[in-house]
Amino acid sequence: MANVFSFSSGPRAKWVVFFVWIVAVIGCNVAGLPEKFTDAEENESSSFLPADAESTKALAITEELNDGDVAPTVIVYRRGGGLTPADRSKIEEDTGKLNELTKEYENTTPFGEPTVSRDGTTALVQNQIKGTGEAPDILDPIDDYREAVSDPGGGLEVKVAGPSGISADAIKVFENINWTLLGAAFLLVIFLLIVIYRSPVFWFFPFLAVVGAVISARGVGYGLAEAGVTVNGQSSAILSILVIGAGTDYALLLVARYREELRRTQDKHVAMAEALRRAGPAIFASGLTVMTGLLVLTLADVNGTAGLGPIGAMGVGVALLVMLTFLPALLTIVGRKPFYPFIPYGPETPAEQRKVSSFGPIGRLQVRDRGREVDETHGFWRRVGDRVARHPHRTALISAGVLGVMCLGLLNYSNGLTQGNSFRDEVESIQGQDLIAEAFPQGQSAPTDIVVRDPSKVAEVARAAASVEGVAEVPPRPAQQGEAGVQLLAFLEFPPYTTQAFEVVEPLREAVRRVDPGALVGGPTAIESDLRDASARDTRLLIPLTLAIVFLILVVLLRSLIAPVVLIATVVLSFLASLGVGAVVFDVIFGFPGASPEIPLFAFIFLVALGVDYNIFLMTRVREEALKHGTRDGMLRGLAVTGGVITAAGIVLAGTFAVLGVLPLVFLTEIGFVVGFGVLLDTFIVRSVLVPAITFELGPKIWWPSSLASSLHNRKRPPAPPTAPPSGPREPEPALD
Repeated sequence: MANVFSFSSGPRAKWVVFFVWIVAVIGCNVAGLPEKFTDAEENESSSFLPADAESTKALAITEELNDGDVAPTVIVYRRGGGLTPADRSKIEEDTGKLNELTKEYENTTPFGEPTVSRDGTTALVQNQIKGTGEAPDILDPIDDYREAVSDPGGGLEVKVAGPSGISADAIKVFENINWTLLGAAFLLVIFLLIVIYRSPVFWFFPFLAVVGAVISARGVGYGLAEAGVTVNGQSSAILSILVIGAGTDYALLLVARYREELRRTQDKHVAMAEALRRAGPAIFASGLTVMTGLLVLTLADVNGTAGLGPIGAMGVGVALLVMLTFLPALLTIVGRKPFYPFIPYGPETPAEQRKVSSFGPIGRLQVRDRGREVDETHGFWRRVGDRVARHPHRTALISAGVLGVMCLGLLNYSNGLTQGNSFRDEVESIQGQDLIAEAFPQGQSAPTDIVVRDPSKVAEVARAAASVEGVAEVPPRPAQQGEAGVQLLAFLEFPPYTTQAFEVVEPLREAVRRVDPGALVGGPTAIESDLRDASARDTRLLIPLTLAIVFLILVVLLRSLIAPVVLIATVVLSFLASLGVGAVVFDVIFGFPGASPEIPLFAFIFLVALGVDYNIFLMTRVREEALKHGTRDGMLRGLAVTGGVITAAGIVLAGTFAVLGVLPLVFLTEIGFVVGFGVLLDTFIVRSVLVPAITFELGPKIWWPSSLASSLHNRKRPPAPPTAPPSGPREPEPALD
């Protein structure tokens, strides 16, 4: 198996691998597949609904009744002191102007007569836009409406709102999301690579591999979208971050071992082959763990979450493949010189040509200075390990206690984030919705649909629905009717995208079904309510399933039962601590209205998979060292050798997830913070302190029930040497735990 990983380092094979990847990436770019992947995004909330949700069934019928998926446009005119005669004349003039604009679009209906509020302060003018699946068919008419009527001044406020207005604002956010995100992430990665390698040249080669991985992943992603996988702006953004973050991490882990081997041999091909044989399986297992965790999302009810599963797993898989094939081929082609000024030399190199070889202050591996070699198992992380080893029990309790205190922030956790407050910046559709709420029933901008299957019971259903607490009005006049049923509109007392409105949906369904057992409740409020319920079910199902799968992978990899339990328990504790800190930060610092219902599941999948990722790399090296030196010294040596590179990888991954904060969506800012903070916790507390402390405390038992546990436990200290030792060199004592 190890020889499979070393294939791309061969003197001839490296050129084959290099040119195959270059042709593939260039072909993908020439074909425009990354841009097609962006165009394939579906950002309407209805496209994410589970097939068995009631709002999905209601949507299918209302689409049939309306000859397609329609979204109302609501243009609100408001003057606080009351609309003047001039205002009413302007509304009439604007309505004619708007109707001229609608003639330019086949998917829009004419605007009707204005509806004026009882207090005379507000008027609404409405039409409908039929969805076609193409973003311009919603964005273009909304932009024209806004250019024609929005905010004329003189004390009259005019906003274009309604579901079509919200959709248009969301489309604008996602239009430039990929370039903004990629630009910020690439700049951050370049900066961190220069700091880590302290070379003006070497950073370019892992960066080139990361760029190739991003292009390839987006190309393959287009194929998945064409195959029916749901892709939206959020999953597209997360794909980019996963590929950049995971790809850079795998590059750092491989290069660290490659540099280590370059100091042992003068032949770069031998060094890379050995690095791939040693580090390749651990990197592969780490990537497989992340991919498996992401694939669990495929079982989600929410289509957007289910779509992120194969999209994210594919991205990590592409990054893994690039870093285990293209990057080794590229590095063996360019040789040692790009490491300048800290070039790692082999023992055959003349002493005068040797330079100090290091990974910088956060990643020191080994130092050579004109022939003088310092053992790579010493340094900052060895000193950390020594301190932990002196008091492992106390260290484990303190570090676990710190994480436990962070978990208390969960008492402040709220899932109050909805579509109506999901934008970080002010957008016109939400401003218009607030104006409507001041004078009309607050559901006026996005009414709730009631589908009555028995036409003879329309009036009775309308009365039953109007009697539900939280429902302001249900006109008995049908909005649409046909063979499939009759569509009524219900106006709620609460804004349509709030948790108060969501709580009305289920009582409303119960009330209408008592009159007509086949009646259905749908519309924007019901859609988001069903999405939230499905997200809660997904969280309850997928978190335990992910834990079970990751546990099995760790058992196979480490050939132990105790070590996997320790690793998973520590990462879960880190996840809860990150979520707790996030809950406080969202409320106190950011002032967000709450977290998205999807945050716990997404954060868990990323943090457990990525947190275990680093622990895999640490513990596989510790196991390798323990076979020669025992568990205690194996942990010290493993921590010393991997500490710097894992720390660097953690900083890179946390930084790339933090880049999600540059986007004006609350959900992406929240997931970026929680995962970024959680990765840093895993890097600096869990992997560096807590896991070593528990390992020191358990000793060889950490490997139970493998033969390694018993063999290390049964090692005996050699008898004391005689008073007068014999002359000649002594054999080294076997390592003790």
